[in-house]
Amino acid sequence: MGKFTVIVLDSYGVGYMDDVIKTRPEDFGANTAKHIFEKTPGLKLPTLEKLGLMNALNMETQDMKKNPDAVFGKSSLMHFNADTFYGHQEIMGTNPKHPIMEPFSKKIDIVYNELIKKGYNVEYIGEKLKILLVNNCVTVGDNLEADGGQAYNVTSTFDKISFEEVIEIGKIVRSQVQVSRVIAFGGKDVTKDDLINSIETKDDTYIGVNAPKSGVYNKDYLVIHLGYGIDPEVQIPTILGKNNIPVTLIGKVADIVENRYGKSIPGVDTEYVMKQTIEEFKKMKDGFICTNVQETDLAGHAENVERYVEKLKVSDKYIKQLIDIMEDDDYLIVMADHGNDPTIGHSHHTRENVPLLIYNKNKKNINIGHRKTMSDVGATVAEYFKIEAPENGTSFLNQII
Repeated sequence: MGKFTVIVLDSYGVGYMDDVIKTRPEDFGANTAKHIFEKTPGLKLPTLEKLGLMNALNMETQDMKKNPDAVFGKSSLMHFNADTFYGHQEIMGTNPKHPIMEPFSKKIDIVYNELIKKGYNVEYIGEKLKILLVNNCVTVGDNLEADGGQAYNVTSTFDKISFEEVIEIGKIVRSQVQVSRVIAFGGKDVTKDDLINSIETKDDTYIGVNAPKSGVYNKDYLVIHLGYGIDPEVQIPTILGKNNIPVTLIGKVADIVENRYGKSIPGVDTEYVMKQTIEEFKKMKDGFICTNVQETDLAGHAENVERYVEKLKVSDKYIKQLIDIMEDDDYLIVMADHGNDPTIGHSHHTRENVPLLIYNKNKKNINIGHRKTMSDVGATVAEYFKIEAPENGTSFLNQII
């Protein structure tokens, strides 16, 4: 047994999925990796080239070629739309459930009654549209940053309540609603008035706290994402942990995947998360590491090709450093979770296939094909460590071992 590392270059897709014509027509033609190369003549990513990026893309440029020795494939998304949260749940072995998109106003009375039943002090705040105020320090309303009806926020001040109690409130909300995510979070040096004064409406349909305006991100910010239909018990981090196999999650994946038995290191800066990956790899005798490089996705949202390229170059440099210290039994997969084509004409995620770039010192010239779900990665990790398989996915270990 050795170390199995998965690095997710958030949003670095390799071409739109066939179903976008029906499900997301605005994504037709998207290909994040290809279009970045087209917009950046001379771009060289030598480590990703070695790993088979151009093989997965099925293209070459003057400076980037296919590698005949590469071990590679690609995967479709099984989860609906194109979502970082659900993408990572899928990678960890979850069979994605389809949520309902609806404003919090449709569920507010049900949530109110359940919180009252559980002994909380709850009041309605607002006029035509309302949110809930719980124990005078926690608000429950729409997430105004995500697509309308996709997520609800449980926003709090940790000066008046602990994060653990906020999580419990979040779980109660989660139990009563079917939207994609319930996000429970907060920070310190925030007052009830800060929360109330940051309430905003959107499209005369959604109402919630403008989180940046409220100040919750400024000091001691903590967050947990509670997804619809997500059972951590059947995901790789929990299964590994119960088998006493070390797990470290780094970057955004540390915020969005439950890791009760392992180590989670949140972070956004690309250099920071990649350095943490290498340090954790050096300290670990055997075990599983998953790292999310979030700044590529942020560059996609900003429709900024140059910044995307900058973060790819940083990632490429540190992936090489990781490869240089890998031993014979160690495996690495570099992949994405969806696309975010900065050239497509909108600033949202794009529903794209993702690359699977696989490295082991002793393996060459293997094409694992086009997988139906990213859960195949989680299933492969499980077989590698000889543990119970996750809920979803088919291992490709026999093709690469």
